[in-house]
Amino acid sequence: MVNKTELKQRAIYVYPPAEVAQRWKDQAERSGASISRFVIEHVENSLNSETYPDYQPRTSLIEENRKLAEALNEKDKRIHQLELLVEKLEEDLRIYRSRIFPDSDEKVRDYDKRLIQILREAGPHTSDALLNRLGVSLSDMGAVKMVSAQLDILQAFGLVRQTSRGWAWVE
Repeated sequence: MVNKTELKQRAIYVYPPAEVAQRWKDQAERSGASISRFVIEHVENSLNSETYPDYQPRTSLIEENRKLAEALNEKDKRIHQLELLVEKLEEDLRIYRSRIFPDSDEKVRDYDKRLIQILREAGPHTSDALLNRLGVSLSDMGAVKMVSAQLDILQAFGLVRQTSRGWAWVE
């Protein structure tokens, strides 16, 4: 608790014109501060802006923070929308790839280039590793059948062989 002597030593008396005093009180009330806190803050802002060239008052920092928060919120919304689009495109691509090998007798067939690239890498590749690297879920039977059909045809042409450790490209 502050005693009277200490309070009197800290006190500074200011006698502004009535209309100025009322304006200060109204602004202090709108900002949610006491008149003392309001006057202290504005005097300190004034002194600091003279002393430090890069000084920004609290109100400008609050405004800048609000603008940055709004911008961040907009970016978060955009990221969420883009993530949804990526998921949709990946689903569409998976469906398209599963249709590459229909159960028909087409003479020419397209192969998943990523599958070929993975198989050409050194060493054998397990079926699970191939499906994982292709982004195919084990629960997606259509896509699993598509990869299996491609592997069977590549094996029939002698391009890959199945070993005990997985699929390997024949050099």
